[in-house]
Order: sequence, then structure tokens, then C-alpha cells
Amino acid sequence: MTPYALTVDAGIGELLDADHLLHRMAAELALPEDTFGCTHLVRDDRPRVAVSLSLPSRPLPDTLRERLAGYGTVSPGLPDEVGRAVLYPGVRALTGTTTVAELLAGSAIDRVTVLGTPGPPDPGTRLVTRGHVRPQWQRDELVLAATPALGGTLVPFEAPDPTPCCADH
Repeated sequence: MTPYALTVDAGIGELLDADHLLHRMAAELALPEDTFGCTHLVRDDRPRVAVSLSLPSRPLPDTLRERLAGYGTVSPGLPDEVGRAVLYPGVRALTGTTTVAELLAGSAIDRVTVLGTPGPPDPGTRLVTRGHVRPQWQRDELVLAATPALGGTLVPFEAPDPTPCCADH
């Protein structure tokens, strides 16, 4: 886990809102391309989603902490080791359909797993990104969970527009 991290707790209740906050921060603060921006579920007496920003090999700019204070409460470090990555190197290119090998070579994602299968997918397997690729940190690796889809393709497990729980009743 990188020591070069800051957490922002803006009291957000939904993952999608936290995603929007990270994208807004990236645009408004002109964050470097190698910034990791993750969401973290905070499970205490007031459940919410915090966000973290980190760089892999250098400190965040000194002025960033003050600028982040406009978004919420800022604290050093990460709230946990299992953040869900929204911003990471290579994410902007993950649109349309790509192969597992191209995804791994062109982004910070270290590994792809397929739900219900014991081993990794074939590197030539096509992955339909739906423009929404949210890997999660697992034991210092950025891992994308995928599910089988039509035509022998894969899709990221997390859908870009999930149906809210109990939407039909």
C-alpha cells in the first residue's frame, strides 16, 4: 500500500456519487494521469463511501491537501486496502471492446478473474467494457472481476447502470 495517499470523506452515500466526485476532482484539480482514485466503503455508525487519491511512487503535491478540503474531510493514508479503482493509469482507453491481453498491457490492472471459473481467462478473450471498468485492490494487485457474456465475451462484473435494489416493488 502506498504511503502517498489522502482520503476524502464527503459524506457520500452511493458509489455512483463517489465516482462522480472522483471524476470531478480529476478535472478540477488537473490530477496527474498516474493518479489512483478509489472508493472505499466506510462501515461504522454512519455508513458511507469515502474516496482516496494516491500516486504509486511519489508524494501527492503539497497544495493538494488544502484544495481537497473543499470536497470534504481530508486525512492521510487509505481507509482500507481494498479500494475500488475509478481513476487509474490506462482507464481512459478502456472503452468499447478489447482483449484481456490488451487490457492488462494498456492499464494498471494486474489480473482478470471470471466469476464461476477456477483459472484466468484466455488472453485473447474479448471484454466488452461498457465504458465502466472498476477493478478492486486485492493483496496489492488491481483485479478486475468479469462475468461471461454473449458470444464468448466477458463484461466487467459491475454494471455501469445498475438497477436499484427493489426497483420493481
